[in-house]
Amino acid sequence: MARIAGVNIPANKRLVISLTYIYGIGLPSAQKICKDAGISESKRVKDLVDQELITLRSLIEKSYQVEGDLRREVSLNIKKKKDMRSYEGLRHIRRLPVRGQNTHSNARTRKGKRVAIAGKKQ
Repeated sequence: MARIAGVNIPANKRLVISLTYIYGIGLPSAQKICKDAGISESKRVKDLVDQELITLRSLIEKSYQVEGDLRREVSLNIKKKKDMRSYEGLRHIRRLPVRGQNTHSNARTRKGKRVAIAGKKQ
């Protein structure tokens, strides 16, 4: 296992897939990082040389906001919306879908388990 940005990334997977285990790095970002670092995407993490790992770490540290900093920024943005009482903030407070999805029959993941309402006919 290699440790990048405070995350143990899997050693047996391809580099481009392993990088997506870091919060804030998706597949397009991982591909761009590999290209910028000059490392083949198909190379396995366990086959990387120490110098390549150092290059990856410095590139991610310099160019991307990942893990703790990103999580903190996202939670602060949500808190700011809640404090402003904006529409999105109110949806967060009520634990409903934020991005305009319908809630009549769907949104069970966001709303949680069904709660019976006394006296309501099905």
